Amino acid sequence: MIGCRHNRITPTLCDMRPNGDLMTIKPLPDARSDIAPISSSEEPLKRDLIAGLEKGLLVIEAFDQERSRLTISEVAQRAGLTRAAARRYLITLTHLGYVRHEQKVFSLTPKVLRLGQSYLHSARLPRIVQPLLYRLAYSLEEAASAGVLDHDELVCVAAVSAGRLVSATLQPGTRVPAFCTANGRVLLASLPQAQIESFLERLQLEPITAHTIVNKERLLLEITRTRAQGYAVVDQELELGLRTIAVPLKNFRGETVAAVNVSVHAARMAVEDIVERCLPALLKAQVELTALL
Repeated sequence: MIGCRHNRITPTLCDMRPNGDLMTIKPLPDARSDIAPISSSEEPLKRDLIAGLEKGLLVIEAFDQERSRLTISEVAQRAGLTRAAARRYLITLTHLGYVRHEQKVFSLTPKVLRLGQSYLHSARLPRIVQPLLYRLAYSLEEAASAGVLDHDELVCVAAVSAGRLVSATLQPGTRVPAFCTANGRVLLASLPQAQIESFLERLQLEPITAHTIVNKERLLLEITRTRAQGYAVVDQELELGLRTIAVPLKNFRGETVAAVNVSVHAARMAVEDIVERCLPALLKAQVELTALL
C-alpha cells in the first residue's frame, strides 16, 4: 500500500483489521536515507573517503622545487607510505602520464599542470578578479596579483605584470609562505584569533631575507596592525627588492575570500610612498570586487 505525505510518495506496509479497515504497521525505509549530505563545515566519515585517491595525491605532492626527482624510497618517506605502496602508486601515475621514470628516479610530467588548470579555468574567483587586476596594474604601471590561503601558504590565483618583471612568484599557481607576504598577512588577519594563535604555534620562522620577521611576537603585532588598518605592507621579507601592499577581498556576506596586492621594486618606490601611491587604487578595486563576489 502506498501512503502520501507532504506531496511525497512514501512506501508503507499495511495489514487488514478484522472489520476490513486498513491498519498501518510500519513505513518502509527511504532508500535515500543512508546517503549523508556533503557538508564543507563537518569532517567527513571515514567510510566516505577514498584512501587510494588521498594517497595518490600525496605521492604527487611529494615532489617540489627542491626535490623534483625522487626514488621510490624517498617518495614513500615523504608521502608516509610503505615502499611497496609507493611503488604501485608511481607505476599507476606513470601509466596515466603524470609521472616519468628514468632508471630508479621518478619525476612529474607537464600533464600534472592539468590539475591546476582545472581550478584556474573553472573557479569563479580567478575569472572575476583577472579583468580588474589588469585595470589596477596598468593604471599604476606596477604588477598586481590575487591570492588565497592554503593551510600555511599563500597561493597565487591571478596575476598581471603590466610589463614589470618584479618577481617570479607573481604568477598563477606559485606558493609562498603566508607569514612574510602582504597578501598572506591580510588573509591571516581575517582569521579568528584562535586560528592565528594555532598558526603561530606551529610556524617555523626562518629568515628568507635579512628583512624577514622571525620573532613570533612581532609577527603577531604586524597581523594585529593589518587587521586594524585594513591593509598590509611588506618590505623585502620574501625577496630582496620586492615591496608589496595588499588589501582583503570580501564577498557580499563580509567574509574574506582572497587578497589582492600591488608589487613594486624597491629601486622604483620607497616604502614610505607605497601607501600613498598604491592604496587608493587598491581600495577602489576592493570595492568593485566586493560587489561581484
